[in-house]
Amino acid sequence: MRRKARQQTKPENRPRFWGRHAVSAALENPDRRVVRIWATREAAAEFDIDSGIPVTFADAADLGRLVARDAPHQGIVAEVERLDDILLADLLDQAEDRRPLLVLDQVTDPHNVGAILRSAAAFDALGLVTQDRHAPPESGALAKAASGALETVPWVRVVNLARALDEMAEAGFWRIGLTGEADTTLQEALGPARVALVLGAEGEGMRQNTEQHCDSLAKLPISDRIESLNVSNAAAIALYAARTA
Repeated sequence: MRRKARQQTKPENRPRFWGRHAVSAALENPDRRVVRIWATREAAAEFDIDSGIPVTFADAADLGRLVARDAPHQGIVAEVERLDDILLADLLDQAEDRRPLLVLDQVTDPHNVGAILRSAAAFDALGLVTQDRHAPPESGALAKAASGALETVPWVRVVNLARALDEMAEAGFWRIGLTGEADTTLQEALGPARVALVLGAEGEGMRQNTEQHCDSLAKLPISDRIESLNVSNAAAIALYAARTA
């Protein structure tokens, strides 16, 4: 899949990944450039690190100063270049029946987006589409929550989400917006072989313009005892439903 090259990231803006799953997946991704690694000798011995990547050995306390406070670094930290952008048209060219596409409307929490990427990998989603400005950047927290899925699930960032939804419709996707205010359940809305599941931010939900670019609005049949689900939980349930429809 083609990628649109980003400008070289300034060293001070490069993300640092931590934890064994996130760093291992970054090392295995041919599209990812790992700039340098800090690790304990014990942790480094467990990884296949290319000889061209500088490695600095440090103790656990020193590694803790390189990452967010109390981050579970597991003895290894990597400084990386951000992945180049993927074009939406190229992702849509890879579409297969029963492989849902996830669309997030202004979901900005990196832990939620990371967890959604992990579910997307688990249920073999085609990819993730977000806005460029109203989505979190690649970060250590996001990569840790994704548990390696940041490297394997195609993530497309677009300028205009409504226009992107139009492109999905042209590619044969049935666009289902998830909202608790819908009368139709997700099970009732599913049917077409190609589905784009659209989820909005917690609290605000989908914007009106986004809803207007969906073919159907649907809800998850949750109990009245709770108002809503966390967006990452809702995404996991919706992905399972779409894969098994």
